[in-house]
Amino acid sequence: MSTEIFFYHLQMQPLEAVLPQLLEKCLEKGWRSFVQTGSPERANALDTHLWTWRDDSFLAHGMASAAHAEQQPILIDSTGKVAVNKAHVRFFVDGARPEENLSLLDGLERAILMFDGSSDDALKAARASWKALRDAGHSVTYWQQTSRGGWEKKA
Repeated sequence: MSTEIFFYHLQMQPLEAVLPQLLEKCLEKGWRSFVQTGSPERANALDTHLWTWRDDSFLAHGMASAAHAEQQPILIDSTGKVAVNKAHVRFFVDGARPEENLSLLDGLERAILMFDGSSDDALKAARASWKALRDAGHSVTYWQQTSRGGWEKKA
């Protein structure tokens, strides 16, 4: 069975505003998550951000390289590691590409590729990922951010 892959086209809010909300929704469903970033620096920045993203809340998480990573509901890493926390959802952000290691998609409830709609390079990469993943037999859907910050399914 192929993994359902959602493409989230960020237009109205940055990743730092949207990712924590989606991670919260995953936790509400009882799903563990793995966030794969495009660089170690970005992984570290997101790690810090998730502890302080909202005054009245934080998202319990850890780095994939830290002790007890398998116990974390959310893991962050910049490499294509297997999710030792048995993630149900894998996020690909800041240039991380799911088609670079299709085996990472095995057994997931879904994968989510988030990309910056104001970057031509990010748009080109997302189009290439869409084609590669669809050609590999995965179900792909495209979600565009609305002016109110919600999501509308476009394809």
